[in-house]
Amino acid sequence: MRHIAIVGSGPAGYYTAEAALRQWGDGVRVDIFDALPVPFGLIRSGVAPDHQSIKGVSRRYEATALTDNVRFIGNVSIGRDISVGELRDLYDAVVLATGAPNDRKLGLPGEDLPNVFGSAAFVGWYNGHPYFSGLNPALSHDTAVVIGNGNVALDVARILAKSQKEFAGSDIVTHALEALTGSKVRRIVILGRRGPFQIAMTPKELGELTQLTRARPHVDTADLPAETGDAALDPGQRKAVGHLRSFAKAAPAEPQVDEVSIEFDFYAAPRAILGQDRVEAVEVERTRLEDGKAVGTGETYRIPAGLVIACIGYQTSPIPDVPYDDKLGRFANEDGRIAPGLYCVGWARRGPTGTIGTNRPDGFSIVERISEDLGGFRADGAGKPGRPGFDALAAERGIDYVKFTDWQKIDEAEIANARNGAPREKFVAVERMIEAAGKH
Repeated sequence: MRHIAIVGSGPAGYYTAEAALRQWGDGVRVDIFDALPVPFGLIRSGVAPDHQSIKGVSRRYEATALTDNVRFIGNVSIGRDISVGELRDLYDAVVLATGAPNDRKLGLPGEDLPNVFGSAAFVGWYNGHPYFSGLNPALSHDTAVVIGNGNVALDVARILAKSQKEFAGSDIVTHALEALTGSKVRRIVILGRRGPFQIAMTPKELGELTQLTRARPHVDTADLPAETGDAALDPGQRKAVGHLRSFAKAAPAEPQVDEVSIEFDFYAAPRAILGQDRVEAVEVERTRLEDGKAVGTGETYRIPAGLVIACIGYQTSPIPDVPYDDKLGRFANEDGRIAPGLYCVGWARRGPTGTIGTNRPDGFSIVERISEDLGGFRADGAGKPGRPGFDALAAERGIDYVKFTDWQKIDEAEIANARNGAPREKFVAVERMIEAAGKH
């Protein structure tokens, strides 16, 4: 029997488990570890609450989780409850699928001022992640600055711009819904260092801005390159830029009560976050493109703002005794191999790039490498203890881990607690999750 441990129960983790089942069938046992008592990682805490169709992919992971060969081990923290070295002693292969949950730092003066957040924290707040549920951002100023030109920046801007009614059918947590309902934000500025041709925004997400009831997206026509250049773009990028052109051409509408303006500010690089007791403004330098890179022009201006959210990328959390690439913000690896018997997959391997679906081929390729590396072992693996070994260690240390059937109890309780029209009301505290699982 081959014994595989996967650390992280998000898309990369479950796709890897699915690949292992395809590769070895009944000849493998897979244990999926997670620090939280709930599975599915980014699907639960990263995907926007108003994108319920995307969250439906978790049903695929559930089918894998419910097989006898795959086991969820929740509420077990690597480094606190068990080390990577101990996992390597217990399992034939250990795969780190921890994603990239940490915000990249802006590296700017003032970024530590109150009411300046990274997107992982802010998105975690409105998605009910236990680590960020107490964030309590102040939404009392009329202007928010969102730094970044990717889909996460669009998600943040859209969530800030929505009216209470527009959250119907979403699983946004109540504490965030109440705060957003009372929000005074009426101007959202999206800063991008480069221009429209360099955005990492997809047409679908840009198109969603036109469907908002009280928000109006704006693009300065002076920021748009000549339309003749659109032909050289790939079809998706061309369509995305088409949305920006339509925003610029839109005729001024009659101002609505509580209208929210979403302004795209291109060729604009933040240089400092200004303020005393909290953020008061963002200092921005106008840029130009040289060989595709944003270069400062020396022209600066200030955007008064009471909230700043940086959506500039993520980093993998380092783990003791695991080689780490500080420059790339991920585990040091060669095609997913870190050390004998130790691997990484998904964002932990390649950095925060690609979509949820990108993790599927990544999971299958890492299982192929594991299969190659285990080729010298007997058909029943390397003779490591696997599950029984972990269970013995857990009993010795008093680790009462959360099983998938326990998660199903949490799931049922969240669905039962849903406000009218919502699919669920997430528990935002680990203690409440454990209680719902019947572990106390």
